[in-house]
Amino acid sequence: NAMYQHHLKFLIGVKVTLKYVQEELESARPQLQQWENFHPDYNLYAQSTTITWKYTQRRPYKGDVLEGERRAYLHLYFNKEKETEDAYKLNRLLAKLKAELESGRRDPEHEKSYAKYFEVKSTPKRGTVVKPKQEVIDAAVKNYGYFTLLSNEIKDPIEALVVYRNKDLVEKAFGNLKERLNFRRMEVSSERSLDGKLFVEFVALIYLSYIKKVMREKKLFQRYTMQGLLDELDVIECYERPGQDLKFGEITRRQIELYEALEISAPASL
Repeated sequence: NAMYQHHLKFLIGVKVTLKYVQEELESARPQLQQWENFHPDYNLYAQSTTITWKYTQRRPYKGDVLEGERRAYLHLYFNKEKETEDAYKLNRLLAKLKAELESGRRDPEHEKSYAKYFEVKSTPKRGTVVKPKQEVIDAAVKNYGYFTLLSNEIKDPIEALVVYRNKDLVEKAFGNLKERLNFRRMEVSSERSLDGKLFVEFVALIYLSYIKKVMREKKLFQRYTMQGLLDELDVIECYERPGQDLKFGEITRRQIELYEALEISAPASL
């Protein structure tokens, strides 16, 4: 509501378990996994639907609530690998929770999960009896492999996915660079040093965004992960001697092809 109120464009991840998402997902399940909705470059099924957002805005200066409707685009995705991963995670979690309950070593942080997935009874004869809530587990299983995005601007599901993943890449890369540059602790001797750290991080994120963009356009993700591509180029050796230009070791044909794909001139090898 706040983003609509301030006329902001947004693209956010939303939980599959939300009521309005479940309603749309239920009607979309039969056709979502049809082949025409499969995108081989991303190894997933995708489909979009237009929904109506019930908009409300409190107006303290008038003492009322403004109500209306706003258009939004709900993007639905299904990925087989995520389905397997979701099943593995939940099965491991349930096994862990059951073991804790039966052993009497309950973890205070897991109390909500105990109550959600299990019924626990204790009797003098049988001790602690742990029974799974199968309906709850079945509901979770039904959502394996699905994820959703919501936007008030982007209509196409793949465009939305690309934009969202690129944002995710930058955020994760920012976190990694914090560690590598010791950025979590702002121990700098001057404001100029701080500006230098920020500039290095900014440039590094530009490079990462460019590499991902080219990999997507040239379909390099079919052969490499981003880390795999960087590792392929990272093994190139270089030598430096005082008063002489930098010299590079042998560069393979595969590495040259990667430079060409990235539209960067490959260094001349020895």
